[in-house]
Amino acid sequence: MFPTCYSWGMQTDSPPAFPPRPLRWLYVDLNSYFAAVEQQLQPALRGKPVIVAPVGSDTTVAIAASVEAKRYGISTGTPVWEAKQLCRDIIVTPARHMEYVRFHDAIVAEVERHVPVHAVCSIDEVACRLLDNENDETDARALAERIKAGIRANVGDCLTASVGIAPNRLLAKLASDMVKPDGLVILRAEDLPGRLFGLPLRAIAGIGAKIERRLAQDGINDIAQLCARRPRDAGHAWGGTNGDRLWYLLHGVDLPQKPTQHRTIGHSHVLSPAKRGPEATRLTARRLALKCASRLRRKGCRARLLVLHAKFEDDKSNWRASHKLPATEDSFAILAAIDSLWPRLREAGSARRGGFRMRMVGVTIAGIEPVEGEQPSLFAHLDPDDPLARETRNLALSRAMDRINERFGRNAVSVGPLHGGRIDHVGARIAFGRIPSMAEFHE
Repeated sequence: MFPTCYSWGMQTDSPPAFPPRPLRWLYVDLNSYFAAVEQQLQPALRGKPVIVAPVGSDTTVAIAASVEAKRYGISTGTPVWEAKQLCRDIIVTPARHMEYVRFHDAIVAEVERHVPVHAVCSIDEVACRLLDNENDETDARALAERIKAGIRANVGDCLTASVGIAPNRLLAKLASDMVKPDGLVILRAEDLPGRLFGLPLRAIAGIGAKIERRLAQDGINDIAQLCARRPRDAGHAWGGTNGDRLWYLLHGVDLPQKPTQHRTIGHSHVLSPAKRGPEATRLTARRLALKCASRLRRKGCRARLLVLHAKFEDDKSNWRASHKLPATEDSFAILAAIDSLWPRLREAGSARRGGFRMRMVGVTIAGIEPVEGEQPSLFAHLDPDDPLARETRNLALSRAMDRINERFGRNAVSVGPLHGGRIDHVGARIAFGRIPSMAEFHE
């Protein structure tokens, strides 16, 4: 069937002996998720080519494409204008991120009815670890079918999922991508790694263009060539120990997951065509900064650096500038940093040939550290205008605003103008690898 031993060239090293590699992971990947939710909510869209876009402009890109749209070669990242050329009947519908989070919660709850969810990997992907009484191939297949049927019956009949089952999480994810939509693929230990040889290197999570080029420079152009190396040689080609780790994962060894650390908090916003001038951009940047500050406090952290970044309308180059912060979680200190950077962005935008026209603006706060052992300030009872008291009172005000907005809804209170047509709606957005909490839709 598939080879179980490997040639090591002129070397005499034998392949390492593997531990038992039972089916241990089940990975659920919803198909065309955002578009499928829209088809569930809007029956008129069912069975039709649909793309979900962040704003109502042909210059933006699709953030999701329905199964029907994908048949025309349209996918995530396709410009709206191009999608309209590829399919004359394409329907463009605006993104509704709160609905996607609401459906996500329902999907996770449905999967939990059948098997515990070990990790939520993204808005449309979850990984489940199988116990010894669940990982017989027949039982695992039946479990996957029950999950798929449960999602259709109890969450929405427009929602289909592809499921992968394998000895480790990486391979289960790969298996879920092998047949779409509505697929079910099982990768057994005895089939590995040969069954992966038809997949491109980029199919492996973590291999992008940069690492693909590095591997090619070392003579590795496909998965078969990577697996033919000794583990330590694969690690050297990768550029570190991760290649060694990847080699074992591709052979079905279930290695512990490496912990991830989130060192930044950021929000960005693609401006609508009518709101790309300086004042709307400035107000949008301030609004994004407030969202970052609110998330920072909710995590119980403070930050030491703020980065303002933007893209101009006439090219794809990035503009960015940073401002050091005094280890703060205070909205007003973060807004002050935005105000200090704004003249530099204003000058850079105004100097361009077409004048100030901004396509995207974003705010990122970094140098994040937990607030540990916080004690009441010694300066809280000083005169409100005393510099020592101001930060303490501002932080208390920031936290009070968080509580009011959580209780009474988004923008019940805010800093600066939000209405009168001066600013785009800046709601919570689902970023790659991060699902906003429902609290963020109240910020």
